[in-house]
Amino acid sequence: MAEAAESPGDRETASPRPLMRDLKAVGKKFMHVLYPRKSNTLLRDWDLWGPLILCVTLALMLQRSSLDSEKDGGPQFAEVFVIVWFGAVTITLNSKLLGGNISFFQSLCVLGYCILPLTVAMVVCRLVLLAEPGPINFIVRLFVVAVMFVWSIVASTAFLADSQPPNRKALAVYPVFLFYFVISWMILTFTPQ
Repeated sequence: MAEAAESPGDRETASPRPLMRDLKAVGKKFMHVLYPRKSNTLLRDWDLWGPLILCVTLALMLQRSSLDSEKDGGPQFAEVFVIVWFGAVTITLNSKLLGGNISFFQSLCVLGYCILPLTVAMVVCRLVLLAEPGPINFIVRLFVVAVMFVWSIVASTAFLADSQPPNRKALAVYPVFLFYFVISWMILTFTPQ
């Protein structure tokens, strides 16, 4: 039997657009982080697009601009990028060594997506830094970073809590606390040149 030839229009309507499908999936995961609750969505359908977007955005916003050609701000981007990914990999390895039942990429996905509140904090801090520096400016930035730091920890532990043995949860959460603390400290101490 000869199969009917399909037209190019049939192929377009038959298959979903991969870019829109991926963007919708990333958006849904962002919503899960903004409203943290125990859910397996980030674990079941993991991807690294959202963490990559957040990491690059955070690194670009932490980039210092300088007029000196020798200090063009290049290393800061790489430093932030390496700190975020090396920290996430270290936490993931720690989780696996403690007997966690989560895959390597699932953990990277959750830790990366949970940087979203800290990225929002960086946006707010950059806007606050447009005003004159002073103690009120610092207090506002400290408050915003502290709230978003706690939000990141709560969101990540909501997704990762069930993956650890009950007697080792504190050992798994402590590196997560340190990871987000380092990123929060970079955001709080950022001053444009």
